Formats: sequence, C-alpha cells, structure tokens
Amino acid sequence: MHNLKKNTGSALMALSLLGFLFIYYPYFKELLFPPKITEEQKISENFSIEIPSLKVFSKIIPSVDPFNEKEYLLELRNGVAHAKNSALPGEGETVFLFAHSSDVPWRITRYNTAFFKLELIDRGDPIIIRMNGEEYKYKVINKKTVWPNEVKYLTEPQGDVLILQTCTPIGTALQRLLIFANPE
Repeated sequence: MHNLKKNTGSALMALSLLGFLFIYYPYFKELLFPPKITEEQKISENFSIEIPSLKVFSKIIPSVDPFNEKEYLLELRNGVAHAKNSALPGEGETVFLFAHSSDVPWRITRYNTAFFKLELIDRGDPIIIRMNGEEYKYKVINKKTVWPNEVKYLTEPQGDVLILQTCTPIGTALQRLLIFANPE
C-alpha cells in the first residue's frame, strides 16, 4: 500500500511538471529563441512595428476601436492594434498602439502576443514603424504603469509621441504598461 501511494504521488508530480512544460514552453521558447525577422517580412507588411532590442516584429491593424472589446479582441489575434482616432506616424500627433502581453497560459504565444516582452524595453531603445513604404523611427523616453481606468493617454492629445500599451503583469489585465517614444 505504501508503494502505491508513493508511486501515485510521483506520477502526479510528473504529470504536473509535464503540464507546466506544455503550457509555458512557447513562452520560454520565444524568450530564449526569438523568431528571425527577415527583410522580406519587413517589406511585405504595409503597416508594421519593429522593436529591434526585443526582436519584436508585427503587423499593425489600423483604426481599431479601443473601447469596443469585441472588436479589439478579434483584431489583436492578428497583430498590434492602432487605436481609432489616434494619429498615424508622420502627422505630428499622438500615435497609440496596443497589443496583448499574453493570453491565458495554455494559449501564450499561440495568439499574437507581440508586446509580452515590452517590460524589458529601455530608455533610448529604437522603435520603427513602417507604413506605406515609409519608415518612422522613434526613441523610447519613458515607461509608466497605470490603472485600466486611466485613459487620458488615449483620449487626450499627448503631442507628437508614440505610445505603446499592453497589460501587466503578464497574463493579467490588472494594470497597463505604457511606453512613450519620441520621433527621431
């Protein structure tokens, strides 16, 4: 009887470890072995974002309503969302982009989670937006964590700045991480 309990406990521990590895493997794989970004990818997308220091590249979905959850959840599966009514690069006003940092653990990186490494960005890091064959370069100047109800960065003009937003901590919707970048 003692061996049965011991074997059952060992089997349950092994099963738990396998479950943990299955759930988090895509996350660790993305951190340790980020995907290679080719020049063809960069050119093929009409509207895209690249963060070289984080090895992030994603297409941008234009004019997504950030206050319509059904709409933005659908669009965030395919790329980074450009907030409806925010400026486009080169217009001299606030460009607001948002994306997932993660999804529920068993779907981490199985959907577009372009901004899951965003907390690792540093001041001075470059961000490149490509749109209609033009390249717009920005430099990170600040990052800030806010509560979900602090929407002034989205609704009030902030000047000629790029703002990136994602949820933080990873895997939650508790707060929002905002990254501020000025045009170069």
